[in-house]
Amino acid sequence: MSLIPLMAPNDRIEARFGLAFGSGFGLQVELDLPGRGITAVFGPSGSGKTTLLRCMAGLQEHASGVFRVNGDTWLDDTRDLPTHRRPLGYVFQEASLFPHLTAAGNLDYAERRAPVSDDGLRERVVGLMGIGDLLQRKPAELSGGERQRVAIARALLIRPRLLLMDEPLASLDEPRKREILPYLERLGEFDLPVIYVSHSVTEVARLADHLVVMEAGAVVASGPLTELMSRLDTRMHLGEDAGAVVDAEIVERDEAWHLVRARFDGGELWLRDGGDAIGEHLRIRILARDVSVALESHDDTSIANRLHATVDELVDDEDAAFLLVGLDVGNARVIARVTKRSADHLGLEVGQNVWAQIKSVAVVR
Repeated sequence: MSLIPLMAPNDRIEARFGLAFGSGFGLQVELDLPGRGITAVFGPSGSGKTTLLRCMAGLQEHASGVFRVNGDTWLDDTRDLPTHRRPLGYVFQEASLFPHLTAAGNLDYAERRAPVSDDGLRERVVGLMGIGDLLQRKPAELSGGERQRVAIARALLIRPRLLLMDEPLASLDEPRKREILPYLERLGEFDLPVIYVSHSVTEVARLADHLVVMEAGAVVASGPLTELMSRLDTRMHLGEDAGAVVDAEIVERDEAWHLVRARFDGGELWLRDGGDAIGEHLRIRILARDVSVALESHDDTSIANRLHATVDELVDDEDAAFLLVGLDVGNARVIARVTKRSADHLGLEVGQNVWAQIKSVAVVR
């Protein structure tokens, strides 16, 4: 059951902002985003990610442009709603809970701000965020991950039309990040748009439905995550983290070898059995460094996943010794990262039929 009413399928977010600072940095953004699901805003420090969120929230002075959320205009030439009148939730890097209140008291504050009451919403939010045992504690008595879960619950209880999240895991260590990521995945159950700022490709690959890539205050790419992650022109500067993300379905379990077979638009892959049920859908990340290219399919190899592919793009890697190879695999696309010496030895060229040998894959959702 949706926790917030479903939106019409054609609802969108329109964001056009212009902003100039005396330091020479400026923000020039024009975006058309989905009206539901998680949109990740990715880019290096100083690319304008947080400034974009501040413009959306009405917190950035002198920001001009247009901002519409699912049919409601929050900013244009005739209107500029102040932050307190914009129905949004905002989760910062630090939890920013009221220190003198318990977790329950922080949730009470959010409910008082909600435009309408919903007797069942609090119970559902508390359950989904797994904070039922934390309600009587004050923020100082909670771990960093627990504080962020309470902060997310508080943001949801105001019944926002938009949820903004500014690197909510940046202040956490790796164990706390792993603890909170499953709760962030549940945000999709709320059927509201989430704008999620991050410079972590792992978080983006696991959580996002749509991806915006920023650089120097401008958008350099925007589109569905699985499409953008497999493109070689997005200027994401991923280096060793370059790779594709595909959606797959578990179709077979091999209990003898503790493996499952997953089907995606490009074929089938054998994965380590993580206990997922037959028919369950997964998101799989295939790193370019784990894909090699061969002219023939070889059985005398330890690489179990071999897919027929067509070379559709060859692009220089950031490391001068390497080349990124775009490979069409059925209706999907993967990327291989090979040395230029190997590419020359194989005579790789666009349109060539080859075999993509996938050494390992990572299930990210």
